Amino acid sequence: MALVIGQAQAQDFFEQAPIRYSESKPTDPISILQKSIDADQVELVHAKEHGYLRGLLKALKISPKSQLLVYSKTSLQLHRISPYTPRAIYFNDDVYVGFIPGSDRLEISSADPALGGVFYTLSQDKQKNPRFVRDQGNCLACHANSRTQDVPGHLIRSVYTSANGQPHYGMGTHLTTQESDFQERFGGWYITGTHGSIRHLGNLIVKQNGDKIERDAGANIVDLSKKFRTDRYLTPHSDLVAMMVLTHQAEMHNLITLVNFQTRQAIHQGKVMNKALDRPEDFVSESTINRVNSAVEKLLRYLLFADEKKLDARITGTSGFREYFESLGPFDKQGRSLRQLDLETRTFKYPCSYLIYSKSFQRLPVLAKSRIISRINEILAGKDQSGDFDSLTAKDRQAIREILRDTLVPKPKVTKPKSTNPKTPQPKSQ
Repeated sequence: MALVIGQAQAQDFFEQAPIRYSESKPTDPISILQKSIDADQVELVHAKEHGYLRGLLKALKISPKSQLLVYSKTSLQLHRISPYTPRAIYFNDDVYVGFIPGSDRLEISSADPALGGVFYTLSQDKQKNPRFVRDQGNCLACHANSRTQDVPGHLIRSVYTSANGQPHYGMGTHLTTQESDFQERFGGWYITGTHGSIRHLGNLIVKQNGDKIERDAGANIVDLSKKFRTDRYLTPHSDLVAMMVLTHQAEMHNLITLVNFQTRQAIHQGKVMNKALDRPEDFVSESTINRVNSAVEKLLRYLLFADEKKLDARITGTSGFREYFESLGPFDKQGRSLRQLDLETRTFKYPCSYLIYSKSFQRLPVLAKSRIISRINEILAGKDQSGDFDSLTAKDRQAIREILRDTLVPKPKVTKPKSTNPKTPQPKSQ
């Protein structure tokens, strides 16, 4: 009962004005794609074996190299999922696509700049005009609670999984973020890649509650073909490097949404109080500022990896995801990027989230975004004396400042000067 009440309170938080989650029309990549399909500007290719999967990934610019495989029964289509038929997840910065061989639908979640996580299904039956169906609340039971910062969002669960994929809930579960102990990560997930002497819970089957966990059995696996039919999927991989990136990204999306919601609600409630107290409409109270700043500080600690668990061994993947991901940029004048990975002692070479470029971040309310930028400048300049960001070395701070200066600051538009002599002939294009 307490869990139900907690979920109801969390949903009530974002169903009220000004968020109105269920009533508001999304502007996420899936809603944009649907408009393009309806206008006959995009055609989703349908194939016999994988339905709309390849066509959808191509339309969304999601690489098959991002494929991750989860075999625990911890999602909507749990009756279809097992260690022999894992659910594949493909992702980019904004969208996550779920695929199960033989299923009649694809599952999609998308990061909306105003609404956070928005959830859809797409029928795998061939249609003249494929249509994404928005979830009416079923997904929010798991995707809008304390595990997602109480906003519609994303999460990575790590569970102790039985031979049929059912979690042993009596053994507990773990939420996986960049701050989680490595040995508690990835339970119920297939993982391909090497990670030396450190261990995780991936690739393991726990026969019964209370069994000793033999982590070595799931360690440093690069071939999954003996566990299930990998030929039913787009690739035979469930890349550890992709998993490390997803581990950061899922929670980062949630924190961006948290700042968005808290700021919009604080401003909305402030305006109500301004009217009641006969204050100017644009008056911003100290309580409003404090509420926004509290959410901002939480986001900053994650964005700058203040509490990231360090790695004790080198991590490598198997699918080529690392090379693909690092190639996306953007790059500064020295060829550096926030997407460059370290994977020796930490996930990223330059500890500042690449989601700072995302639409969800860029469209944060001005009150929150200005505070974030101000605090980032203060932290990177070494002026922050809180000790919260001591994990950033002077070299880190300088590199991040230079990368952001070259890649984040809007560049002035260059307009072609008009000819002062209209009779002067213009060169013809070749």
